[in-house]
Amino acid sequence: MVFNDALAARREAHETGLAYLTDAELSARLTLAKATPERAWLGEVSAVVLQQALADLNSAYRNFFASVTGKRKGRKVAPPRFRSRKDRRQAIRFTANSRFRVLDNGWLRLPKIGDVEVRWSRDLPSDPSSVTVIMDAAGRYFASFVVEAGEDPLPVLAADTGIDLGLNHFAVMSDGRKVVSPKFLRRAERKLRKAQQSLNRKVKGSSNRTKARVEVARQHAKVADSRRDWQHKLSTEIIRDNQAVYVEDLCVSGLGRTRLAKSVHDAGWSAFTAMLEYKAKLYGREFRKIGRWEPTSQVCSACGVKDGPKPLSVREWTCKACGTVHDRDVNAAKNILALGRRESLNACGGDVRPASMAAGPGEAGSLRGAA
Repeated sequence: MVFNDALAARREAHETGLAYLTDAELSARLTLAKATPERAWLGEVSAVVLQQALADLNSAYRNFFASVTGKRKGRKVAPPRFRSRKDRRQAIRFTANSRFRVLDNGWLRLPKIGDVEVRWSRDLPSDPSSVTVIMDAAGRYFASFVVEAGEDPLPVLAADTGIDLGLNHFAVMSDGRKVVSPKFLRRAERKLRKAQQSLNRKVKGSSNRTKARVEVARQHAKVADSRRDWQHKLSTEIIRDNQAVYVEDLCVSGLGRTRLAKSVHDAGWSAFTAMLEYKAKLYGREFRKIGRWEPTSQVCSACGVKDGPKPLSVREWTCKACGTVHDRDVNAAKNILALGRRESLNACGGDVRPASMAAGPGEAGSLRGAA
């Protein structure tokens, strides 16, 4: 409600040609609104939660303006839109000013809500600065804490690996190891189909339809949770066993618009590479992405000769120059490893240009008295 009221006020000001409403003006309007009968119930909620709703709106506008002006890279960001109480994901955020507390018995004390029992997935490494309570589409509640966690470097290793991501084999390592794709969505399609059919038979607006919708959401949540858990375990194993990890920068959004869209989204390559990246930083490993335009499947990893493009149906090929027989995916992983090593050697971290310094007495210069 606070988010929508503030957004409506800014839109109205823009349409009428008035100045952009500042954060302080929106906060003052919120204080006045709490004194009206229509918004008196806002006083029953922690003031910090209401202010965080305004902060979310300000963040949305900053991202939109940065995208319009070109300061924000990547896909264009749309202007903020109104929120709905029917949105599948609901969240509130408490900062340290709200004085939330984690009690000695493991319960979470939230202002104007009370003590909430928590099933902890791990111990907090430090005192949290904020907590976000999230309700997902399946009706489950999660508490997400912001804490300070320093780097925990692992012992230095000599091993490194290149990874070629795919569909049949989720990951193929440069040492020849192949990880079969679990295909969680494909395996759950039958249950999902039955749940969706049950939802379609329910009358719109009925309580039975609401129950059926939650069941569909729970089935999808199981798929997402299984995929996330499996990727966490695999990414941790790879980071633990290698000092440097190199992967190809795939255009997932483009592949998601092809006939392989379901399989691409089921694989979850973007989430997996994001896990590798942040875990490498956390544990003192090196992580690099290789350009997507590199012909990793066309170049012989033994002699370096480019053999040309090949259809996806070709899984093995023989180099015409040296006669080496290649597995398509293993060869690509070896090329990714070689490119990653080359980039690591080139990325010394220093300035390419030499530092500026005074010209020597023998160097050319402007003559005195020259116009």
